[in-house]
Amino acid sequence: MVHQYKNNGYNIVMDVCSGAVHVVDDITYDVIAVYEDHNQHKLPTTLADLVSQLPEYPEEELNEAFEEVESLKEAGELFAEDIYQDFVMDFKRRKTVVKALCLHIAHDCNLGCRYCFAEEGEYHGDRSLMSFEVGKQALDYLVANSGNRRNLEVDFFGGEPTMNFEVVKQLVEYGRSIEEEHNKNFRFTLTTNGILLNDEIMEFADREMANVVLSIDGRKSVNDYMRPARNGKSTYDIIVPKFQKFAELRNQTDYYVRGTFTHYNLDFSQDVLHLADLGFKQISVEPVVAPPEEDYAIRESDLPQLIEEYDKLAKEMVEREKQGKGFHFFHFMIDFSQGPCVAKRLSGCGSGTEYLAVTPWGDLYPCHQFVGQEQFRLGDVWNGIDNPEVRDEFKLCNVYAKEKCRNCFARFYCSGGCAANSYHFHGSILDAYDIGCELQKKRIECAIMLKAALADIEEKENDKDEE
Repeated sequence: MVHQYKNNGYNIVMDVCSGAVHVVDDITYDVIAVYEDHNQHKLPTTLADLVSQLPEYPEEELNEAFEEVESLKEAGELFAEDIYQDFVMDFKRRKTVVKALCLHIAHDCNLGCRYCFAEEGEYHGDRSLMSFEVGKQALDYLVANSGNRRNLEVDFFGGEPTMNFEVVKQLVEYGRSIEEEHNKNFRFTLTTNGILLNDEIMEFADREMANVVLSIDGRKSVNDYMRPARNGKSTYDIIVPKFQKFAELRNQTDYYVRGTFTHYNLDFSQDVLHLADLGFKQISVEPVVAPPEEDYAIRESDLPQLIEEYDKLAKEMVEREKQGKGFHFFHFMIDFSQGPCVAKRLSGCGSGTEYLAVTPWGDLYPCHQFVGQEQFRLGDVWNGIDNPEVRDEFKLCNVYAKEKCRNCFARFYCSGGCAANSYHFHGSILDAYDIGCELQKKRIECAIMLKAALADIEEKENDKDEE
């Protein structure tokens, strides 16, 4: 299976099963399209077919393109066989280890975000802070169930985790104290709205956190409408100077300013660029996921504008790179090396199996978006998994178990999308959130174009250096 598209002057051909990506000229692009059509009808392609179907090209040039495509086929970089489908049959039988926990350090928050899926930190329950004892047991559970995996990930999440920062510090200290004994390495991360950030928290986070996510939605008007304080007042002016200071403290690495766009800011590329203009180099702004009855929810009718916004953003990023003002946009970052293991490419984040969320009182859920939905409770950090049926259902959550994913060109990049979004929109973790799928496919196309453009820029710069 191949996927072809044109973007910003580039003819791009993705070979889905091999992961190879080719930037080609017009004639090769059209020749590959003939091959794909013949493949769908299980017919071989000959030079005579190309001559008859592409009369606008000289036969000599068609022959050159024909030979090039045949060479790529032989090398396994075009029309490659799908070697992964049989692999997923073993998913339910395979032994999984827990590699990451999302610690709900605080089911409380000092903001009143309009789109908060956690109900301002309460998660369908009472406001609560995690005790050190519960957090300690969670880390012990992670170590005990991580098998031979050395690197373990722990995200301090909320609500707002800095409202319980003394326990965060105690848990980091405890984690560090048991690393050597168990041959483990904890990668701690922190997600914060920034209201309580101060020099002490910044210095601690810089020293101990592998990554820090700083929540802001972009322009002042956009951010303050969707992310007001509990009293309705502005938060933008409070958090921006703190976030700028922290980004510089981190040397513009190992952090993200992370925002959400809604129906109210469909021109979200302007929010991304606003954050870049504030000096941030690591940016993530993604679509809200909300029930269609919410006034801020993304609608199917919004898709044409949002797709255009991704194109505008990608083109502007190319121009800024040329000017030496480049920045990273999380959703345009793609690993072309096929680096993640096969299981990761087929089944994604590992929610419910390798990645679990822990409530302040120690209950285990497949991820933070399922917390509070009792049917998804897996167990607790003292007794482990006592609902293996739910865990096994998540084990089978992969791109071949989802009808919408099996023949999608994006399947090995998105790994089937978010199980929680699928469940909340369709009542099954084996479906897919359709609006999210369309936006993800567009992001992948833009990411590949951006990669090609940046390679061109680098090549031109190298040529200049050699002159």
